[in-house]
Amino acid sequence: ALMFNLVEEKHIKRTIDTLIHYLENNDCHLSTGIVGTPYLCHVLSQHGANDLAYQLLLQTDFPSWLYQVTKGATTIWEHWNGIKEDGSFWSTEMNSFNHYAYGSIGDWMYRVAAGLDAGAPGYKRILIRPMPAEGLTFAEAVYDSMYGRIKSRWEKAGNLFKIDICIPVNTIAEAILPQAELNRVTESGRALSEEEGISDISQLKDGLKLTLGSG
Repeated sequence: ALMFNLVEEKHIKRTIDTLIHYLENNDCHLSTGIVGTPYLCHVLSQHGANDLAYQLLLQTDFPSWLYQVTKGATTIWEHWNGIKEDGSFWSTEMNSFNHYAYGSIGDWMYRVAAGLDAGAPGYKRILIRPMPAEGLTFAEAVYDSMYGRIKSRWEKAGNLFKIDICIPVNTIAEAILPQAELNRVTESGRALSEEEGISDISQLKDGLKLTLGSG
């Protein structure tokens, strides 16, 4: 309901609070299936609980994505317990080890964690909006669009946040730098200015918005 904007404005806070309550009661683990899993982290990030989305991503005990990695997985399974904690199989007949259902977390990792998203069909306009949180010190996403390569890579080192952005020709990008302030942001070691591919700079409450050309 939250993902598809079906909740009335007056009920949004109660609805997200209820979702958070369910997660806390489940020790911040998922018990969802093919329908709900693709949307949970998106909804949390969109409604002020981005740190909880990262907690879900980085859990290593059952049931979680990284539990599968601890069992040697290099692809995402059909079932949270495709291989059980004792090493036995959930099933020897219907048990895919390369399945989209829970692999859908990749969508959130590209669009939210790394911050590479489409601003218009075909990536004619591009949105770069990383939403970092505790647990990751860097993230990178690359997409080879019909216009060329798009890249968003960020890293944190102490109080420094660095982002590398690659925008192909014949496109425009909107980049939103989280919690950034204009007088503290540099580009290639120089203060930002509306030159050299930056056509607009706007200070937002939660970051700095830049309109970028190719480069």
